[in-house]
Amino acid sequence: MKDRIKEHINNPEKLEQLYRDDRMAFESSFEEVYSEIETSELAKYWKIRLDYNKTPDKIKKFNLLDIIILISACLITGFLIKIPDIFNVRMTDFIFYEKNAGIIVFFGLTIYVVWTNRIFELKRLTLILITFLILTIYVNLLPSVNDSASINLVYIHLPLLMWCIFGLVYIDFNLKDKIKRIEYIRYNGDLAILVALIVIAGGILTGITVGLFDAIGINIENFYMKNVVIAGSVSVPIVATYIIKNYTALTNKIAPVIANIFSPLVLLTAIIYLMALAISGKDPYSDREFLLIFNIMLLGVMAVIVFSISETSTARKQKFNELILFILSIITVIIDLIALSAIFYRLGTFGITPNRLAVLGSNILILGNLVLLIIDLYKVNFKNILIKEVELTISKYLPVYLIWILFVIFGFPLIFRMK
Repeated sequence: MKDRIKEHINNPEKLEQLYRDDRMAFESSFEEVYSEIETSELAKYWKIRLDYNKTPDKIKKFNLLDIIILISACLITGFLIKIPDIFNVRMTDFIFYEKNAGIIVFFGLTIYVVWTNRIFELKRLTLILITFLILTIYVNLLPSVNDSASINLVYIHLPLLMWCIFGLVYIDFNLKDKIKRIEYIRYNGDLAILVALIVIAGGILTGITVGLFDAIGINIENFYMKNVVIAGSVSVPIVATYIIKNYTALTNKIAPVIANIFSPLVLLTAIIYLMALAISGKDPYSDREFLLIFNIMLLGVMAVIVFSISETSTARKQKFNELILFILSIITVIIDLIALSAIFYRLGTFGITPNRLAVLGSNILILGNLVLLIIDLYKVNFKNILIKEVELTISKYLPVYLIWILFVIFGFPLIFRMK
């Protein structure tokens, strides 16, 4: 529906036909794509028309079938994550969660998105199932050991690969449409916010529930944690996706506000951190743990930049936020260069290991991405191009990350012989 609305945005007769064919789908899809078509006079008319009878407190009616699919996806995901308990798998002999948790979570998400995107074509459904099956067999055939760096890197990168595969499903396998990739990135930002809110609410509910039962002399903590909390945790992203899909107006208001608040705070934190690093005498060259933390911070800042760009682009031109993102990107390049110099130093001093090579590759990829973003953000701030061009740069770079992820998952165990 979203593609058809964009395709016929200048055709009033066709838009009216789409609206009459499926009013609910038209309204939700129009809300999602409005930021891309808002310059059209016809789009402005439809925005006024669709919003006319709405009130701020109006709640979208439940679609019973959607609720059934949502519950089914949550139950399937909860069942799969509980396999060790259900079938009495000895966790000392088999690393179940490290191997399968990411696959299970994204399988549940994929089930729900397959339904919401109406992906009912047999070839596509077969392709999705075969992909999940192959990856599940592959990761579970790997030795169940904790002392192999190359295998541990597979466990770390496999959820990233699942994220890419789920992204293909989310964008309806439309690899040519760069805008759809940006929609997926924006969805991930919204998802992160909603998951955090649901987790906080779930934590409060857990504390209240355990406390109430404890007050009457019944200890349910172990049962509740092993069953409700574990199954609920893997279902949270599915529930959050349901909210994003069905309450677009709500998430569209929250995410840009969060992005506008966090990007200046992250910039301030990064500057203070670099100043403190120079004063403290701590360095990533000799301290391995510090280098690890340094790289985690780099990934976090990079995620904030990408998320903030995708959310800033949904609003009208915001000079302050665009300038903040430009400066933050420059600061992040400095952080990345420090990390890279430390990695090269450790490679030269201690030799090549799977971990060092993996960190080196990811940092080089991030550096390349940041340089492209800085060039585009410079043009946004000083050459008056739209920030949507920066989004396109992000979307074009995503396949580069995918290639590296595939190399780590399938190449590292062979190159380093499972060591």
